[in-house]
Amino acid sequence: MAEAGYARFMPTAKAYKGMGMEGAVAKWYSGLTKKSMEDFKALARRTAEKLPARGRVLEVAPGPGYFAVELAKLGEYEITGLDISATFVEIAKANAAEARVRIDFQRGNASEMPFEDDTFDYLLCRAAFKNFSEPVRALKEMHRVLKPGGRALIIDLRGDASNEAIGKAVDEMKVGVVNGFITKMTFRFMLLKRAYTKAEFEEMIAETGFREVEIGEDLMGFEIVLTKGG
Repeated sequence: MAEAGYARFMPTAKAYKGMGMEGAVAKWYSGLTKKSMEDFKALARRTAEKLPARGRVLEVAPGPGYFAVELAKLGEYEITGLDISATFVEIAKANAAEARVRIDFQRGNASEMPFEDDTFDYLLCRAAFKNFSEPVRALKEMHRVLKPGGRALIIDLRGDASNEAIGKAVDEMKVGVVNGFITKMTFRFMLLKRAYTKAEFEEMIAETGFREVEIGEDLMGFEIVLTKGG
């Protein structure tokens, strides 16, 4: 790996890149993403099809917890959410209570998860991986906490997405003129700079114990399925 590329993956003391989502920023994001509730419901249904009865699920960086709440409505799963943001943990707990579902939302670092080895059947990390300051270590932690045969799904922005693709995706969110403009600027000038290309993902995954890897891609992002060997 080239020296410049390797520097992107070096551990740092901070758990996330850029400004953390706390307080008013986290509340704004929660309101914005709530407009995509149908997407969360669809992802929950797709995930439920892959889970065993009473399966154990970990969502890494669940934010306001919309996916986890929708999944909990579909079956008797044991769901845990781990987020670095104290505000998001509070919001997610409130959302779960309002929906009358049981989910263990807790604060923690994706690079140092407070779980035993071989704990979860399934793991989801959606729209957050690019923000981790220790991505390889986070991948290794995902591998560690999954049961043998367990799978992780990472959904995230691709680092080489075009401005046209971003503009189209944000327009389809139907978040309004002001929020749409802010979201497009956030993608173009902040999130894209943090996101990874397919080659960079492959380099990072190669440093972990994951050997079964499927990378699906479209103009905007990736869906990466990682399976832990038995």
